[in-house]
This record gives sequence, structure tokens and C-alpha cells, in this order.
Amino acid sequence: MVDKELLDILVCPETKQDLTLADEALVDKINARIAAGTLMNRCGQKVEGKIDYGLVRSDKKFLYIIRDDIPVMLIDEAIALEGIL
Repeated sequence: MVDKELLDILVCPETKQDLTLADEALVDKINARIAAGTLMNRCGQKVEGKIDYGLVRSDKKFLYIIRDDIPVMLIDEAIALEGIL
């Protein structure tokens, strides 16, 4: 899991909105779509490989993946949450 102190200072690189840790139900939904091969990131690439956690932007529009306890804070790799939440 990502360090609490790091979570407290991370913000969305695009909008600077706060981020919160995604709940287990949301991570499960995302992993199901990844397994089905239907999940794309913002730049249209298929997301591959199960995620451990995710950070949800405060407006709940995007999620940034956390893999191996490292947040992937790249705008193009964010996952749109429309239709998932």
C-alpha cells in the first residue's frame, strides 16, 4: 500500500484536485474490465495487468493506477470512471 504521507501530498497532475484511495469494490470492477480486455486509458491504449490499488480524483472522473505500491501519475494513463462507478 502507498504510504499515508505520500497520499496526503499527491494531487491530480492535470487539475491539482485531491485524490483518495479507491475502495475495493471499484478496484474489483476495474480489474474485471482489464481481465475482459475492455478497459482503455485516456490515450486509448488497452490497460493490461491487474491493478493493486487506485487513486480517484475528487470529481470522480478519473482514476490513477497504483501498481507495486507506486502511483502512476501520468495523465494519459488515467482511467475514465464514467460508466464504471
